Amino acid sequence: MKPDEDEDKDGDEAEGAGRVRELDVLRGFALFGILLVNAQLMAGPWTSFGGGPGASVLDRTAAWAVTATTTVYQLFSFVFGYSFALQADAARRSGAPFATHHLRRAAGLFALGLAHAVLLFPGDILMTYAVLALVLYGLRGLSPRAALRLAVCLVAVLAALLLGYGLLTVALTDPVTPAEYAPEAARLTAAYRGGAASVIGAHLRELPSALGANLMYAPDMLAAFLAGLAAAGTRLLERRGQDPVWLRRTLLRWLPAGLAGGVVTACCANGPLDSRWFLVGHAVSLLTAPALTASYACGLLLLTGARPAAARVLAASGRMALTHYLTQSLVLAWVFTGYGLGLHDRVGTAAVLAGCVLLYAVQLACGYRLMNRTRYGPAEVVLRTVTLGRPPGRGPACAASRPASGGVRPVR
Repeated sequence: MKPDEDEDKDGDEAEGAGRVRELDVLRGFALFGILLVNAQLMAGPWTSFGGGPGASVLDRTAAWAVTATTTVYQLFSFVFGYSFALQADAARRSGAPFATHHLRRAAGLFALGLAHAVLLFPGDILMTYAVLALVLYGLRGLSPRAALRLAVCLVAVLAALLLGYGLLTVALTDPVTPAEYAPEAARLTAAYRGGAASVIGAHLRELPSALGANLMYAPDMLAAFLAGLAAAGTRLLERRGQDPVWLRRTLLRWLPAGLAGGVVTACCANGPLDSRWFLVGHAVSLLTAPALTASYACGLLLLTGARPAAARVLAASGRMALTHYLTQSLVLAWVFTGYGLGLHDRVGTAAVLAGCVLLYAVQLACGYRLMNRTRYGPAEVVLRTVTLGRPPGRGPACAASRPASGGVRPVR
């Protein structure tokens, strides 16, 4: 091991030969799902629903399809939990103070998330992840079986609550019509097309409701963290990540249930059912999204196992996922707010999604080139500097992205 690699064995996720490439591949892919959803939310008040009352069939279909097939944060949260276990194991092997570094990392993540929410996108997820990371630290001693049981309980309780409240909403309230929502949509559009002060003001006004939504779904995120923690405790990716028979069998077993749940969710959120069914659809999504997430993960690993070049590109972007996440918001804010082009509520859903494909392709290309020259992306350097109390060592990252041969001990 090179000297600069050795000095950074501080508890970061499996440096050197211990790094799990499949984990980076999954993280790099999850960025695309996050981009698809966040872009719709940032493009306009109607975009995620397929556009306003006069939207085209193409735009409505595009929004419906994204809702039906995108599991957004479940895969990213699973990877977060898996990475936590690898970080703890690396710290144990190197003798680094994991508790101190974890606390600093969470504080740095929260600060980045707060800046992101105020300046770029109030729907930030980093602050929620930072808080839940502290909860995960307190649960680190759970066995894989106990972690999975707790995860199932969290999802089941949250789904039951949403389903119950959603059914009451269907029975006791009237749907919100486009005409009723139009004044609020016009107010938001005017604010986001204004100058920087107007945009930041809109972010601050929306931040409490965004944080409330994150708080409501925090049990689901924590459940995915715990699933990742349990998977790392059994070395799931190391044992099965390159096993095509197991991956194919898992994909075929869970994909139908996952897609069926996605279709129900889309019908409730994007039509033909009205707005009263929104929470019912999300209750169904909570129960079926793990199946769809597992199917996507297995399908992706099958694909990249047969195409090593694709695996290298996705893994490179996965290593700088924080930089890519923030960059996506920066680009979208420039396109859709008064920071730049001011196209808020001026672009149809289908065009927004096409732009997402282009942006993601550019990020993959840039991420691959950058990670062949350095070990960390710019945002990762900032976060690791906060974590370590000093700038991290530098060097090319390509050697640190090999499949791991060693295991991960249970986190204690």
